[in-house]
Parts: sequence; structure tokens; C-alpha cells
Amino acid sequence: LQKILILLHVTTCVIIGKTLMILFPNAMKRYILKQGEKSRMNENPKFTYENWGPTFFSFEYLLFVLKVKWKGLEDEAYEGHPAPNTPVVTVNGEVRHLLDFMRDNRPLILNFGSCT
Repeated sequence: LQKILILLHVTTCVIIGKTLMILFPNAMKRYILKQGEKSRMNENPKFTYENWGPTFFSFEYLLFVLKVKWKGLEDEAYEGHPAPNTPVVTVNGEVRHLLDFMRDNRPLILNFGSCT
């Protein structure tokens, strides 16, 4: 049921977004660029709006958002309960699971960074 609701919500948003891009291309470009500022996507001078802007509200965009949102349904964490054993990729490109890195009673520390 959750997947169906997500499908309906994301599909509706994509249809509305695509329609607005067709009817009001300049306004939507400003809106998408504003979103790029929030995510700091537009700070890379080699990564222009023409590279990523037109992909918003495409079929590929729809599939990607659905995949991310559906995957998120599986990875719920609750205080006091065991952590989800989500797949992670090592620096060597090997796919492992989060809890594979646990050693005895030592705490597991996750460090996230950026390569950009």
C-alpha cells in the first residue's frame, strides 16, 4: 500500500512539474536553479543547468525517485531497536552490509564525506 501511495504521489508531482516546464519554461528554470543552490549543485562551473535541468520531471527522473523512495521504506531505524543492515559500498567498490563491519562489542562509527 505504501508503494502505491508513493507511486501516485511521485507520478502526480512529475506530471505537474513536466506540465509547468512546458507552460512556463523560464519560471521553472529559475525554480530548478534555486533548488540547485540549496543542494549546492550549481557551485561546480562545469555542471551547468543545461546538463541536469532538463532531466527534471523526465521518465528517468520518475524511476529514480521511485527507486530511492521505495528503498527508503526498507531502511527504517527506531531508537532502541537494531539498526537496519543496509548495503554499503566500500572504498574498493565492494558491496557489503553495514553490520558486516561490527567487531565484538565495539561501537560502529560511520563517517560520511564528499568526493566533489
